[in-house]
Amino acid sequence: MRAGVGDRGYRRVVLFPVSESTSASASDPLARIAELPGVGDAVAEARTLVDRLLGHRVLRRRSSDVSMESALRGAGASAALEGAEVSLDEIREGHVYDTRVKGALRVSGELGNLVDTWPRAPRQVLARLHTLAAADAVSEDALGRPRLAGERVEDPLGLGPAPAPEAAMARLEGLYALLGARTSVPALVTSALVHGELMAVRPFGWGDGLVARAAERLTLVERGLDPKSLVPSELGHQTLRDEYGPALRGYMGGTTEGVAEWVVYCCRAVRAGAQDSLATCEALKRG
Repeated sequence: MRAGVGDRGYRRVVLFPVSESTSASASDPLARIAELPGVGDAVAEARTLVDRLLGHRVLRRRSSDVSMESALRGAGASAALEGAEVSLDEIREGHVYDTRVKGALRVSGELGNLVDTWPRAPRQVLARLHTLAAADAVSEDALGRPRLAGERVEDPLGLGPAPAPEAAMARLEGLYALLGARTSVPALVTSALVHGELMAVRPFGWGDGLVARAAERLTLVERGLDPKSLVPSELGHQTLRDEYGPALRGYMGGTTEGVAEWVVYCCRAVRAGAQDSLATCEALKRG
């Protein structure tokens, strides 16, 4: 069954026609997504691995080291998903010339300062993320503002045409409303929907992937799954990159199956990121 379409082209999440058999799903639109087949198990599996990471004894004294490594690895992975070709060794040595890598590093370095603002002013946070991501890539007047009609939309994942600016902005307004309303659904569900909507509408035209993956990670931190920002979810998407584009296209199709598969995929990406940070912890433990 296909999702409903609003008068302004906004569809998915709020108007998603799945069962409303519980009072929770009637009052909380995101609860409908959390109840889709496979989502609960995927959330539980990802949460278990993240909790295992958070309990690692290395974090008692070296939490900041793991967080810094996670930020670096996540930034490199996010830039690679935009098409950049650079190794972690080159990044560590400061040999960074690609605008996508520089933008990803700036975004990663700023996330910690945006956590408290994200639920209160998501519009401003997204503008800031784009300004950081695209500072070397677009004109100054295009930084942090939504794209205009006729402006090019980059598509490194091959997702197809983006919605017109008016439709994109209408859907973003719905996303802002969902972020502003507190929900009882798992952070993994909310973060997946944030990521999916931003990639579906591609609000800025350049660097939307950098912004969307940063917003997903920001949501995981702000909603308490990963309070110390130890999980490089961006790296998880790079690890599963052959599934990334198809999963997004499934989400953009607006079917219940496509949305469920996207959330399950995002949970798997978070698990892959958590596994990478567990390996970092083990390496630090060995000295």
